[in-house]
Amino acid sequence: MGGRILIALGGNAMTAPDGSAAPADQHRAIGRAMTHVASLIRAGHEVMLTHGNGPQVGNILLKNQLTAHVLPPVPLDWCVAQTQGTIGTLIMNALERALAPERARLATVVTRTLVDRDDPAFHDPVKPIGQYFEEAEARRIEGRGQTWRRFERGWRRVVASPEPVEILDAPAAIALMEAGYTVVAAGGGGVPVVRGADGALDGVEAVIDKDLAAAALARAVHATDLVIATDVPNAVIGFGTASARPIEEITTDGLRVLQAAGHFASGSMGPKVEAALRFAEDGGQRAVITSLEHIGEALSGNIGTRVSRGAER
Repeated sequence: MGGRILIALGGNAMTAPDGSAAPADQHRAIGRAMTHVASLIRAGHEVMLTHGNGPQVGNILLKNQLTAHVLPPVPLDWCVAQTQGTIGTLIMNALERALAPERARLATVVTRTLVDRDDPAFHDPVKPIGQYFEEAEARRIEGRGQTWRRFERGWRRVVASPEPVEILDAPAAIALMEAGYTVVAAGGGGVPVVRGADGALDGVEAVIDKDLAAAALARAVHATDLVIATDVPNAVIGFGTASARPIEEITTDGLRVLQAAGHFASGSMGPKVEAALRFAEDGGQRAVITSLEHIGEALSGNIGTRVSRGAER
């Protein structure tokens, strides 16, 4: 048997190449992605899945906006919970088809992620979500207590992105895995919740980085490997320059040096590299960043950025 592997699916695994998140596009993309996951399960690996939800949450937020005069908009933590259920169902159906005629035991856990109510991110919302709008519309919506900022393509809502403290429902995911289930958990970084003075949990208007939450989930469920599936086969040094080169086998110390040198953009590869580092530094056997179709080869050590704990050589 292989190890326990947590696969963090990027947005490219759930949308069309142009980013479209129409239902038919999501069906097709997830169907393709699950053929690769099925191959790992057949090879004897114990697999857990987590995923992003940016386009899907964006669609719900747009519906909120367009129907606000008819129905009360739902808060952001509800949006994350809804997408966990929807995407989890699509993944389970697609994986069941990919594993046929074998009987598949599959489950999705609606997962809460605890964050600190005093996290500085709540005082400086910087995570853009949803569609771009003209300034006049953004200014109008700001009156509902939202924060909007101007970007190159237009105005966009920004929300807090606090650090994941604990994946609260990881024990449920572990119990299901030990019962033989392939589990989908902590989609979209998890439903963000804070604990009050009385110990009760409440949802908050925030988005947790899915890659950082994946690292926390991987350690919580005692995964041996964290695979961050993206749309490129490797993380790259000097991306977009003539001297660009892929990163292959590397230690955590070596990757920290490259990170400190500014090689990884905060809005794209940066969180993936940080998640890989956290997992490996916290005792994980190996973290891999690669494209979905190369997961099997990456686990065999033949491709991808493969990160293990150790000092720079």
